[in-house]
Amino acid sequence: MVKIQLVNRGHQQLPAYATPQSAGMDLRANLDEPVTLHPMERRLIPTGLHIALPEGYEAQVRPRSGLALKHGLTVLNTPGTIDADYRGEIGVVLINLSQNDFVVNDGERIAQMVIARCEQGELVEVDVLDETERGEGGYGHTGVK
Repeated sequence: MVKIQLVNRGHQQLPAYATPQSAGMDLRANLDEPVTLHPMERRLIPTGLHIALPEGYEAQVRPRSGLALKHGLTVLNTPGTIDADYRGEIGVVLINLSQNDFVVNDGERIAQMVIARCEQGELVEVDVLDETERGEGGYGHTGVK
């Protein structure tokens, strides 16, 4: 398990895994007052959390499936990437895709954060790429079955 330094400048409990095999930790809204998201409105919701990830890791901010299914609420830039050298507050860009207002309350679980190893790639410019069965087949190329 990787150790992640955290500063909580908010008033919420720390993120935690709900079960021993959960991939993501729940992030909570850190608000002074409720925020109403109107249909198709997007807002940056603060968490009060600041983290320091080890080099070679990222944190991915992802939607919570229950909010998406029941209320049409999702994370707009999913997954949102938190880089290892970022030290600012973690914010969650929520969008309301439903036809009804949604009220985000202080302490509400609004997203989940997944810690993942990542590597940087080195781009090597070439004149030709190797051939594959798929080739240049684009979106939907492999069919629906």
